[in-house]
Amino acid sequence: MRVAVDQERCCGTGNCVMIAPEVFDQRDSDGVVVLRQPQPPPAHTAQARRAAANCPCAAIKVDED
Repeated sequence: MRVAVDQERCCGTGNCVMIAPEVFDQRDSDGVVVLRQPQPPPAHTAQARRAAANCPCAAIKVDED
């Protein structure tokens, strides 16, 4: 699995950080998403998928390949 974020689309709600803090973080200055693990380990893949599904701005993409 590979995760990508579009910081231009991010609206800074922080849903991703609440769901998968091991994979995502936020910039202190404006709350925009920061990707901590572009290839999360198996223990965090379900949370990464859930964070992508719950992103109100569709700023998170998950590639299952």
